[in-house]
Parts: sequence; structure tokens; C-alpha cells
Amino acid sequence: MSNHVIIGSGPIGSAVADLLVDRGDTVTMVTRSGRGPSHPQIKLVAADASDQRRLTALAEGAATVFNCANPKYTEWEKLWFPMNDAMIAAAKAANAVYVITGNLYVYGPQPGGRMNENTPMAAVGRKGKVRIKMWQNALRSGVRTVEVRGSDYIGAGAVGVFSSVLLPAIQNGRTAWAPGNPDLPHSFTYTGDMAGTMVALAHDERAHGRAWHAPTLPAISIRELADRYTDLTGQPRLKIRGLPRFAMRTAGLVVPMARELAEMDYQFYAPFHLDSTLTEQTFGRKPTPLEVPLRETAASVHATVARRMG
Repeated sequence: MSNHVIIGSGPIGSAVADLLVDRGDTVTMVTRSGRGPSHPQIKLVAADASDQRRLTALAEGAATVFNCANPKYTEWEKLWFPMNDAMIAAAKAANAVYVITGNLYVYGPQPGGRMNENTPMAAVGRKGKVRIKMWQNALRSGVRTVEVRGSDYIGAGAVGVFSSVLLPAIQNGRTAWAPGNPDLPHSFTYTGDMAGTMVALAHDERAHGRAWHAPTLPAISIRELADRYTDLTGQPRLKIRGLPRFAMRTAGLVVPMARELAEMDYQFYAPFHLDSTLTEQTFGRKPTPLEVPLRETAASVHATVARRMG
């Protein structure tokens, strides 16, 4: 039995915790609020993830430190580096493996929107540069480290275009305004595949010292994703319109979140393909069929509605 430290209790952190306790391990989950999944093998701790001394003490004897944190999107440049440095320090003191929940921001816009594990990190935006520096700092630290990168998340509790744009419109029977062209191919990564890959690669020496892509199905359009969900749940197909590019950029002049989203809008106005072939071939992992996260999401929606109705 091993103990692991997970920073963050969102859909990835919680899924990682579930996998670890299912195999008999214990987890110390660190969040600012001290909230997270309730389980006898999960110890919930309220702490500041940027506090190196506190985090190092919590990680004593840990086999793995999982970075599943999700700091405020509009303050990445301010918040990410102290948190990343504290997690690196904690992993180093414990001689633990440092596993990072990564994304595709590091690549920036690519020809044809295609990215694999060997694509150069060529981000020009602020958030992409933050993620590049975080990864480089981890590599330079001397800790055993691995980063698993995924695209927009799908699955119960996932935060992304499906949950924030499509699902509310489906539930309310209204037209969805998608950020970009809803008919372009776009990769979606199941949170369960992301978490499963992080756990599987954490102590596989072949994975250390480089970044890998979570197994992800071939890209589909935002419209097709919505159709697959409504067909599965027996609901009317969703009407989707593409949001003009200038709209978010204009809003960004006065709304901080809109400004941050506009910086990354290239992901939705051009094809966006995550290729996970190398990860799949190296570790024998395969992406989960799309019906699984869609059914998982539908069940979560049903449970939420049932709770509200009492």
C-alpha cells in the first residue's frame, strides 16, 4: 500500500483518487477548502498549494505528487508558478514522482491543427508560455516527472465547451452559441482516460522525463458531439450557431474572462486534432468509447435534476 498526494479535487483529481483507492492505496487530497470525495482512504486537507513548507510536510513518505490543481483562469501568471514550485519541492523532498495534468496550450496554433507527443512547444500566448515554463521547471528540478496532456474534457463534472455551452442549451431547449465553427473537427478527451493514464504512467520509468497524450478518440465536430448526446438521451437535436470571432474579442476589452478565452480561440476557429498514437502504442492504452462519458454525463444530469426536485 502506498500513499499519494493529490492537489486539487476537480474531475481529474477525484478520478485519480478513485483509481488509487480502488487498488488499495491511500490518498492525501489537498485543496484550499479542504473539500473533496468522501472515502475512508482519502484524507482531505485544507492548505495553500503554494506553501512549500506545508506541502512538503504533507507529502512526507508519499510515492507520488499529482498536480491536478485548477487555479483561477484569469490569474495563471500570478498563481501557477508558486504552486508548481511548491509541488516540485514537495516531490523532491519525498523522492516522489511528480505527475502533472497538462493540456495542449503549450503547442500553440499548429499547421492543420495536428498535435502529437513530438510536436514542438511553440505557444505564443501568455497561458501557453506559462504551461511551457512549468514543464521546463519540473524537468530541470531533477525530480522524476511526467506530464499527461489532454484536450477539452468530457465526462461527468468535466469543464469545457460541452458542459458550459452545449449542455445548458440542451437542458433549456434553446440555441447554443458555440465559440468558433461548430462543424470543424475538434478533439475531446474523457476525464477517465486522462486520470487512468496519469496513474498508469506515474511509476513507469519509460514515461519519466517527457510529456504524453491521454488516449483520445479521433476528432469530431462540436455539432456531432451534441447530436451524439441528444440521440443517446432521446432529446431533440440541438440548434448550434457559431459565435463570430470578433464578439469574444470585443467583450475581452472589458471582461477579463472573455479576454482570456479570446487568447485561446484558435482552438475553435480551425481544426484541432490531438494524436495520442505514441502513448497508446507505448503503454497499450486505448481511448474509451464516446458513449461512456456521454452516458456518465447524462446520469449526472439526471441525478442533479432529481436532487433539485427533492
